[in-house]
Amino acid sequence: MTATARASAPGTVTVPGRRRSMGWLAVVPLLAFAALSFGVPALAMLTGAFTAKDPATGASSYTTANLTASLDGAYLTSLLGSVKLSAVSAVLAAVLGLPLAQAVVTSRFTALREAVLTASGVLANFGGIPLAFAFVATLGNSGVLTRHLDLAGAGWNLYSFWGLVLTYLYFLVPMMVLTITPALDGLRTQWREAAQNNGATTVQFWRYVALPVLTPSLLGGLVLLFGSSFAAYATAAAMVGSSVPLVTLQIADAISGNVLVGQENVALALSLDMVVIAGLVMAVYLPLQRRSTRWLA
Repeated sequence: MTATARASAPGTVTVPGRRRSMGWLAVVPLLAFAALSFGVPALAMLTGAFTAKDPATGASSYTTANLTASLDGAYLTSLLGSVKLSAVSAVLAAVLGLPLAQAVVTSRFTALREAVLTASGVLANFGGIPLAFAFVATLGNSGVLTRHLDLAGAGWNLYSFWGLVLTYLYFLVPMMVLTITPALDGLRTQWREAAQNNGATTVQFWRYVALPVLTPSLLGGLVLLFGSSFAAYATAAAMVGSSVPLVTLQIADAISGNVLVGQENVALALSLDMVVIAGLVMAVYLPLQRRSTRWLA
């Protein structure tokens, strides 16, 4: 009998260290699933990104040529295009989603709040080819609104950068509403009352109290929107094709065989670039999330 052993019930003895070690067995299936689902593909991507095959001999060797090629020419243009598209879409969605979420939070009608949040949950996951088809049928060259409002005569073109931004806002704005609503709920009524008692206007309250408290949540939501639009593929592929340079479309072309001889693994290098950018995004998001939770707890 060790000094750490204690009796948890009459006639029974429990060893805390043994119970703690046995508890790890419960997460073994989850760890094994994560290793197979994420670890093996990540390892294959990492290995392939630094592997090149000699066209003459067929021998494989480790090299940084794939990574260098992924950061040059059309590949770099597509990577920067995805970053630009994601940044612009995320900023616009945050600007539009914040007042909408505030209107939902301050509404006196519970049914309206529940309806908006439910619709936001549905629309935030509505993407891909159905979304592209809906916008083509509505705002395409022969779309209903395009013909009815003569948008083509005004210079409107859905199959462009700004057309893609508008399409992404369809699911990014609802996502922002879902992300920022809990933070807005965390704003205490006492803070507003204290500001009003000290003579602060509504604008001053938002400038000096609400926005500083909400800044971590806003930046966290912005990062989340950036990551969502950065990884989107099906909508852009179905709507704009290669007219807008995006890294996801370049990866699809490389996987389908539309590459030069000896550059078969450039797609894996591009995927590694995306993982690095996503990792940097998450490195920013997690501290902001913890800080926001501490303020609004």
